[in-house]
Amino acid sequence: MAETPRAAAPDPWARLRGATRARIGLGQAGDALPLREVLALQMAHALARDAVHAPLDTAALAEALRPHPVLQARSAAPDRGTYLRRPDLGRRLHPGAALPAGACDVAFVLADGLSATAVQRHAPALFHACLARLPGWRIGPAVIATQARVALGDAVGERLGARLVAVLIGERPGLSVPDSLGVYLTFEPRPGRRDSERNCLSNIHAQGGLSPELAAAKLAWLMREALNRKLTGTGLKDDADPAGLDGPAGG
Repeated sequence: MAETPRAAAPDPWARLRGATRARIGLGQAGDALPLREVLALQMAHALARDAVHAPLDTAALAEALRPHPVLQARSAAPDRGTYLRRPDLGRRLHPGAALPAGACDVAFVLADGLSATAVQRHAPALFHACLARLPGWRIGPAVIATQARVALGDAVGERLGARLVAVLIGERPGLSVPDSLGVYLTFEPRPGRRDSERNCLSNIHAQGGLSPELAAAKLAWLMREALNRKLTGTGLKDDADPAGLDGPAGG
């Protein structure tokens, strides 16, 4: 008489894997990982490398920001390789940058950072959603910046006469999310500002991260508080009522 096949034992890791994007409980094939997990890791690594090295499509990004006026700038890093090796050059404006003097409440800088993919995919939606929540504000032209680090926004904001600068930048890609966007907000931007003088929103993406709409609501709240309190950074905490952030744009 044939034996009845045993039911497969429940996977004790399944519940934990459902709560995190970390690679846990992957199983084994002999002394190694299963082939499917090895291939998945190689694919994630390839996507992360592509995100770091992919050029920003500035024309498509400018089109996605319409009808808002757009300017373009670049850092002092002449190419991607130099940008990756010399972070200091990515924080400085190219000497030939032509940015007009002006006066505005906030300037937005859309910077490629370490994931142009993130900026291309998520920055336009966040930008438009934030503008809808800032009625009556003087919004400077959007500046698309290439080979750019966060601190490049300080020089851009100063040139444009902005009271605040918001840098929407591609975050360093990981092996779970290659297209995560971050936002750095700085009051009275000027070269020499410290990281402790900025507020940051991070992990903005479509794979279980912060949605562009919710990020825009949080950013608009931080902007209003920054101008009221005349500061950003460690002195400005995100104390926004989560229920209020779900209200209509401009509320």
